[in-house]
Amino acid sequence: MTMKRTRMKEYIGTWRITEMDQWDMDYIDMESPGRIVIDKNGQGEIHFGVVDVQIDCRLEPYGESARLGFSFEGNAEGDPVSGRGWALVGGEEITGHLFFHLGDDSGFKAKRQHTKH
Repeated sequence: MTMKRTRMKEYIGTWRITEMDQWDMDYIDMESPGRIVIDKNGQGEIHFGVVDVQIDCRLEPYGESARLGFSFEGNAEGDPVSGRGWALVGGEEITGHLFFHLGDDSGFKAKRQHTKH
């Protein structure tokens, strides 16, 4: 059996959050379009609703492949928040889950955003 090789570069870019289990699109896009941004160094941000956090990402083993694991820290409505999450890339979409420390958790889906030239 061949193991699919997942690389960090598959996750790099800006991803538009299109769905979350716990929050509707009105909330997700409350301040600006909900998004996940990941740079080539595995750093980035997640923004939706009143949540604005910085992320630190690593690839982690997952079955026959790998998934993106990350920790996050930032604020929600001015209060400090932190937590962890994971994401799996599938072509132009990622699916994953966020876990706020001592708080909510939610699955999410996001689509890759392409820059216009």
